[in-house]
Amino acid sequence: MAQLPTSRRPSTDQPVQSGDPLGAVVEVTGGVDTHRDTHTAAALDGQGRLLGHQQFLATAAGYGALLAWLRSFGRLVLVGVEGTGSYGAELAAHLHQAGVAVVEVDRPDRAARRRDGKSDPLDAEAAARAAQSGRAEGTPKQRGGPVQALAALRVARRSAVDQRADTTRQIKSLIVTAPEAVRAQLRPLTDTQLIRHCATRRPDPTHAGDPQMATVLALRSLARRHQQLSTEIRQLDKLITPLVRRINPALFAIFGLGPDTAGQLLVTAGDNPDRLRSEAAFAMLCGAAPLPASSGRTDRHRLNRGGDRQANAALYRIVLTRMRHDPRTRAYVERRTADGLSKKEIIRCLKRYLAREVYAALTHTRKDLEPAA
Repeated sequence: MAQLPTSRRPSTDQPVQSGDPLGAVVEVTGGVDTHRDTHTAAALDGQGRLLGHQQFLATAAGYGALLAWLRSFGRLVLVGVEGTGSYGAELAAHLHQAGVAVVEVDRPDRAARRRDGKSDPLDAEAAARAAQSGRAEGTPKQRGGPVQALAALRVARRSAVDQRADTTRQIKSLIVTAPEAVRAQLRPLTDTQLIRHCATRRPDPTHAGDPQMATVLALRSLARRHQQLSTEIRQLDKLITPLVRRINPALFAIFGLGPDTAGQLLVTAGDNPDRLRSEAAFAMLCGAAPLPASSGRTDRHRLNRGGDRQANAALYRIVLTRMRHDPRTRAYVERRTADGLSKKEIIRCLKRYLAREVYAALTHTRKDLEPAA
């Protein structure tokens, strides 16, 4: 069964009618609190009155039962869903395919939870009220497109990059405490030479009880792991780079963007970048929108520590590249430094300008990106 027991059911199996003598159908707003195995839905009428709440299994059959249950109250106009990027992703896609308007809802703040309590029905009702009042207005990412495929490949690549960096640190840490004979031999080598040298050593495993031999064995194992991860990263790059170019070649026209940073910004925007209302909204999504930090005679802005931190890191890397290699950016840095701005404030400004450029490239239509005949 897709439908689970409820603590409150509608009073009738037919759509709830309003007090209108003509019997107008109630306009229903839904809210869903999502979890791995179950989703809890709540329904409100047009006046914000709770019509009921119900729990459903997080399966294809459960999504259909949830939608049918919401529509049983009247005309479903809007659904607010928590976690549209995780547990609620498939539900949001199901509702979108059914032609239902869906908005993304943030979890209730801590003050509201302290005041009202915490339960799945309460969270579902809060999601419905946030959608109905307009406090929740974000459009969820669409699934099933090339950007979703890109995101999956990037998860594997990021994991390989992180593990390779960890392996490098472990190699260097092991060398620090290695016997002097090993340290003296490896200390002058560059990172590339170090990996190659350690991977090609042929220690005798029968003498693994000797500290020096055990260190060489461990270094060889770590170095070969490093090489395997490097091979994996190169193979993923061969898949990611042409995919990024095919999705949006306009991004590569921006100075400082490469396949990695362009891929991250595409994933942040999603398969439906038109959901971003403006370049200011995209800057806020990337944590690059300035936040006021003024008081009294002080008039200033500070760095934004919210938003998608991976997208913010991508903008940061692009800005660093421009500060080193782009003459216009270097001239801007010199001018703003003379105005008395700190390096952090200058980078904040540059990230905001860059977000504007990236937004323009992301929102190009496919027709705009097609080459002229």
